[in-house]
Amino acid sequence: MPELILASGSPYRRELLGRLGLEFRVVSPDIDERADAAETGADMARRLALEKAGAVAARHPEAVTIGSDQVAECAGSKLGKPGTVERAVGQLSFCSGREVIFHTAVAVIGAGREQARVVPTRVRMRQLSHDTIERYIEMDQPLDCAGAMKSEALGIVLTEAISSNDPTALVGLPLIAVTEMLAEIGLPVLRGWPQVRTAQ
Repeated sequence: MPELILASGSPYRRELLGRLGLEFRVVSPDIDERADAAETGADMARRLALEKAGAVAARHPEAVTIGSDQVAECAGSKLGKPGTVERAVGQLSFCSGREVIFHTAVAVIGAGREQARVVPTRVRMRQLSHDTIERYIEMDQPLDCAGAMKSEALGIVLTEAISSNDPTALVGLPLIAVTEMLAEIGLPVLRGWPQVRTAQ
């Protein structure tokens, strides 16, 4: 069986892929993630997912490589990882009372094929006061999350509604798409891959 590699330094994606019980290795893709102003959020997420998977696949051509990226989009503006408290405050203030679309892309390269899908998640944000935003950022530290929100943690209290075909997409890796793409190259998750066995 080919080796499975996750082309990502994200602990969130590592945890998500680990839910499938598969043995895999993590290799950082180390690519330029700068935005192209002409791209939509979905196009940017797809491009970066393919570039991440491709960069690692070039170094490990016999493996099956998974790359992923997420871009948040609100009122026509793309929102990346804020990186600082000030930018996180700005992002959440901008998104307050609005709908944010999180475009989560996943790419799978292996078995002679290159696949990519984008899974959108629509999040309707509550009206947020400045104090609420500052308190949330202090408690949840979402500086490494697109749109400055961790939906799997305290970020859920900032939302009114979430709509998606895949609940794992918003966290950072759409597992429904991953399992379908692996099956399409003849590697279904429940048979054929080495499984991580837990102690009984």
